[in-house]
Amino acid sequence: MTKGIYITSAEPYSGKTIMVLGLMEFLVGRIGRIGFFRPVIHDDRKNDPFINLILSRYQMLQHHETMYGCSFETASDLLIEDRQEDLYSLILEKYKTLEAQCDFVVCVGTDYNDAAVSVELEFNMAMANHLGIPMLPVLKGKDRSITRIMDSTQVIVNLLRDHRCDILAVVITHVDPNNRESLLFLLGQVFNDDLPIYAISEDPRLQKPTIGEVITSLGANLICGNEQLLDGLVRNVKIAAMGLPNFLDHIEEGSLIITPGDRSDIILGVLAADLSGLYPHIAGLILTGNIKPAANIQELVERLGEKTLPVFTVDKDTFSTAIAVNSVECSIGPRDQRKIAAALGLVEASVDFPAIVERVALSPSEHMTPLMFQYELIHRAQSKRRHIVLPEGMDERILRAAEIAIFRDVCDITLLGNEQDIRRKINSLGLSLEKANIIDPITSSLREPFTEVYYDLRKHKGIINKQIAYETMSDWSFFGTMMAHLGHADGMVSGAIHTTANTIRPAFQIIKTQPGTSIVSSVFFMCLEDKVLVYGDCAINPDPTAGQLADIAINSALTAQNFGIEPRVAMLSYSTGESGQGPEVDKVREATQMAQQRRPDLKIEGPLQYDAAIDIDVAKLKLPKSEVAGHATVFIFPDLNAGNNAYKAVQRAANAVAIGPILQGLNKPVNDLSRGALVPDIVNTIAITAIQAQL
Repeated sequence: MTKGIYITSAEPYSGKTIMVLGLMEFLVGRIGRIGFFRPVIHDDRKNDPFINLILSRYQMLQHHETMYGCSFETASDLLIEDRQEDLYSLILEKYKTLEAQCDFVVCVGTDYNDAAVSVELEFNMAMANHLGIPMLPVLKGKDRSITRIMDSTQVIVNLLRDHRCDILAVVITHVDPNNRESLLFLLGQVFNDDLPIYAISEDPRLQKPTIGEVITSLGANLICGNEQLLDGLVRNVKIAAMGLPNFLDHIEEGSLIITPGDRSDIILGVLAADLSGLYPHIAGLILTGNIKPAANIQELVERLGEKTLPVFTVDKDTFSTAIAVNSVECSIGPRDQRKIAAALGLVEASVDFPAIVERVALSPSEHMTPLMFQYELIHRAQSKRRHIVLPEGMDERILRAAEIAIFRDVCDITLLGNEQDIRRKINSLGLSLEKANIIDPITSSLREPFTEVYYDLRKHKGIINKQIAYETMSDWSFFGTMMAHLGHADGMVSGAIHTTANTIRPAFQIIKTQPGTSIVSSVFFMCLEDKVLVYGDCAINPDPTAGQLADIAINSALTAQNFGIEPRVAMLSYSTGESGQGPEVDKVREATQMAQQRRPDLKIEGPLQYDAAIDIDVAKLKLPKSEVAGHATVFIFPDLNAGNNAYKAVQRAANAVAIGPILQGLNKPVNDLSRGALVPDIVNTIAITAIQAQL
């Protein structure tokens, strides 16, 4: 069975990086051990940018030296000595060693940096044949007419077929969006639909360098500013040579401003413009000529620290610096998270990866790694788009996660808060959130009808009047919960800056529990090295009764099932089977019986000790006839004390990724965030909430 794909280009800067990222993104959700391989790299000192990007993004366990065949220098020496077969054998041996350790290998051809295009293309075709894997050629459509693109496509396809290469599909990148559909139609006519052709539109976000790329290329030194803004795009370059009042009128969105280090007026003016929020977002400020600002100006700049835009110094003069900036080649590096998200959004919308993979006759792996699970969440969310409301619209992590969710087409987003303040925050961070909806609960036209609904829901308590209800609807969490309740959104994610109680209390009062469910509970998805387990309840209920524990077990099993995990439920206690007695173990035993009676179709066993639930050898000794013992995937803890400590212990000791808490049992999905949540955690939770809303 074929275990790899060879992605190659026919010329420099074809855009194969985004295709590789898209394929890797698809495979990590379906294949167990994925290998990455390059036949030839520029040098062997761990400097290959492609390998470093893949290692960083996908946290692969491969060592750098196992991911390539040889250096360009070695390949050149062998070819000069007419030892071409030795070169192929060297690369083939290293590839086969990697292939034996992997379920699938993504192989990426040469970069066309040093040799003639025809020589490198010939090499890539021969190499793909020697490795025995099909090719996926990537062509460049930038600044080319439909006729020229069609000619190039026919030439490369004919050339590959002449060399007896197996072709999976052809991908054309950087295509004029206005020509894309016509191009695909005409190419379909030429190839009679027997060869899949995909066209990816050109995106300005991928054609502009980031401030980080510019700074790295120039070897500049950061003297102040927020390093997180280094992924901002440089949309234009401005040389500040005129007086400050005139220059301010020339600032545009994404400007990189270049000025000599002794222009104190420009330095102070640009910093003030950035902090004021009155001018377009400024990407950065470069001070030239190896001239330090005046001492008092420099002290002021340094004291601003991370509060303002990045400010850098360079040794070159202003003119040379401007030339160097304009010569920076755009790329996608490990730190370019926004570019990666934008690229993935583009390629995933344009390329049918399932069809490509089907042509390679892949077999899915039974392993489920953390990355596989997390990326599967993204694809599940994309399959049936939903609308998620984020009440904490002023939190930087929330805004960055919202941008990624929009770039990746995970869901529609509504942010809550003062629109002017949120827009100013978005602008200061240099984010692209034009597609996000922003609602201010205080001024929204929805506040009045929401008040009426909330009053009707709570008036029977005798402790609320319409004025109190009206004030309550100014609270972002209550407003967001009401949006989900009335269908203005499909779900809500909160908790980055609020307590769990702030998130859950409105849900209890407004959304309430599903019919037949006595309790709202939570689970964590515990992503271990090669499997994902479900832990419940580790966040909500301090001491559930037997009946509530049965509900938690059933809901946790259904949650696991909904996320592709076969539920085998272990009801945990300090003893296994009939060996122990006492109130705590009796509660678990009773809960197990209740859950089994309510859902005889589910595999539920208890009481079980943790080792008997997860370890096959221990299970054979303690409960040999159990279908769950030794094979459990869902672990139900008897109380919050046990559950919370257990999940944190496993998270730290096993270096597991803990995704959650995910709430279950509500009529509409509402999920809580840890106040220490990172941006990827928030993106995962948004995706999970969107998936829950699909069910």
